[in-house]
Amino acid sequence: MEPLIRKAKPEDKPFIEEISKLTWEGEDYLARVFETWLKDGNFYVLELEGKVIGTAKLTILPDKVGWLEGLRVHPNYQKRGFGRLIQNFMLTKGRELAEKGVINALEFSTYFLNKESIAMAKKDGFKIVERFYYVQRALGDGEKPKPSKIDSLEELDYKGYIPYGWKLLHRCEESLKWLNRKAEIREYKGLKFLYVPMHENEPAFTPFKLSTESIKTLLPAMSFEAKKIGYDSVDMMLPEDRSDLIEPLKELGFKNWTDFKEPDVWVFRKEL
Repeated sequence: MEPLIRKAKPEDKPFIEEISKLTWEGEDYLARVFETWLKDGNFYVLELEGKVIGTAKLTILPDKVGWLEGLRVHPNYQKRGFGRLIQNFMLTKGRELAEKGVINALEFSTYFLNKESIAMAKKDGFKIVERFYYVQRALGDGEKPKPSKIDSLEELDYKGYIPYGWKLLHRCEESLKWLNRKAEIREYKGLKFLYVPMHENEPAFTPFKLSTESIKTLLPAMSFEAKKIGYDSVDMMLPEDRSDLIEPLKELGFKNWTDFKEPDVWVFRKEL
């Protein structure tokens, strides 16, 4: 039987849960975001002999970006060309959306050692446009922050991209409105941060001000929010151009998967 790529359906969830349990040592977020992605649309599965063995999602982000995420192939079916099959399908969907004027580029982020995905992306014409360090710290004592909003882009110490979990948004007015609508935004001692709801992605935190003092001050509030949603660490995306904060972050207890040898989250872009 030939493989079939189709839109995801509610009854696909058990297959998605199985793939999630076998990805990233069971820490994959795919099952958690399933309902949100179904509602949002552009969520596809690869079916073979009645079994869902792969997934992919295209999310429309501000500034006419088509964000690719959730590309998975069940471990039992890897190394058989299914990843390439899904990738080609998503590229076609991207071009169709570009022809309609919905998007003008495809982007995605990935861990820098995801060699197969990176090689495939480069072959398809994607180029690295930004890099980040993914940093994590154990939770400390928590203090409750208050709800807030973003009043101006000037509040955010990020140049090209604003981190929203593993999604990276262009710094533009449309992103400001998008974040005010979707993100969890908090204020504590005159400082602000945001994070991604658990039903959307990994809840990494984005402090508005990138300074040692700001991050240190916000740690109790970020710890409170992380604990509230059942997360066991404070995670952040540190832009490559702010490597001056690496040593201060280490002193605050932050760690990195590669011990900060190089940025480990790469953002790719392909013009359409």
